[in-house]
Amino acid sequence: MIFKKELSNGLRLLYEQVPSVRSVAIGIWIGTGSKNEGKANNGISHFVEHMLFKGTTKYSAKAIAEVFDRIGGHINAFTSKEYTCYHAKVLDEHIEIALDLLSDMFFNSIFDPGEIEKEKNVVIEEIKMSMDTPDDLVHDLLAQSSFAEHSIGLPILGSEEVLRRLTQKDLTQYVHDYYTVDKTVIAIAGHVPDNVVELVEKRFSSFKRLTKATKEANPVFTNGTALIEKPTEQAHFCIGFPGLLANHPDIYSLILLNNVLGGSMSSRLFQEIREERGLAYSVFSYHTSYTETGMLAIYAGCAPEQVNEVTRLITEMLRDFRKNGITKEELKKGREQLKGNLVLGLESTNSLMSRLGRNELIAGEHLSLEEVLAKIEQVTLESVQRVNEQIFTAKPSFAMVAPDIQIPDSIAHYE
Repeated sequence: MIFKKELSNGLRLLYEQVPSVRSVAIGIWIGTGSKNEGKANNGISHFVEHMLFKGTTKYSAKAIAEVFDRIGGHINAFTSKEYTCYHAKVLDEHIEIALDLLSDMFFNSIFDPGEIEKEKNVVIEEIKMSMDTPDDLVHDLLAQSSFAEHSIGLPILGSEEVLRRLTQKDLTQYVHDYYTVDKTVIAIAGHVPDNVVELVEKRFSSFKRLTKATKEANPVFTNGTALIEKPTEQAHFCIGFPGLLANHPDIYSLILLNNVLGGSMSSRLFQEIREERGLAYSVFSYHTSYTETGMLAIYAGCAPEQVNEVTRLITEMLRDFRKNGITKEELKKGREQLKGNLVLGLESTNSLMSRLGRNELIAGEHLSLEEVLAKIEQVTLESVQRVNEQIFTAKPSFAMVAPDIQIPDSIAHYE
């Protein structure tokens, strides 16, 4: 059962009790990411995430790592387009140690100028690694081409040029503006102690800062293109379509549609392009939901001379989807696949904790497992077809990293 408690300062605490385990997963979720940046500070959310591990008024960077090694726990963090998360997993008996350290990092990181300069080099290497990984890079390019006029299209890592300019003042100001009570959620799952509210209140009750009210334009999907010429052995490309936001009533129909299209080894894309024709090693589709928009994307990596053939097959498949929809057998299989993925994915305390944090920040609701399973059962051929016609009638965005750059005819003339 999921419990939600608003603390004395308005901070949201969500926790889920799993008595059968001995671990507890804790996450501090902040509703800020690259979406909250601009071109002048793109990458600052991710860099702040790195810097919270580089020392506080109480712990050095080495001491932070040693504390968790000493208790056999794990600590990590990640940044996305709409949120940042600092998370830890420990034995239930060490929950207070984990809360102490996480809260100290959250409130008392010192952003030492020397550490900032060292960590810039680390993140720049991370950016270079991404640039050298075309099957990662192409997804960033797709976001840029799909939301060219909005910050949600900016890369999470940022750029070396912008990173070099960031100062201690920039970082502390960003934390002051965006690490606020109304944007923060504490999520805990596992063998949660009965006094968990008291434990969290003790460490976070002094947190009072609120976000200044601002009005931001919603992202609008654009059918742009982003192309990078690189001497790669394969051409890597993505085709993007406007998707659905996280709490859209048809979201489960779209998730099922994506599974049938390219979300599994038995999907149409995988079977036709890889298994039947041997044109690509990797081909798949995925859907990403945000609070105000979404995107369905198709990726393939193939020999440069086969790009036209692969994109032709994909666009033919999409036209067939739009015209004929999916079959009854695909609907039945898709439902079971979704249910299985959901239930199996929630068998770890980390997964449960992540579900709490993401749902609170992005969807704004917490459905029980039974409620979600019921919504999956309610997906029909008609609801999938409704999504089909809504999404695949749009002009697609396109991104490619390849040794020879040209937009395939089937994409340029997609109808």
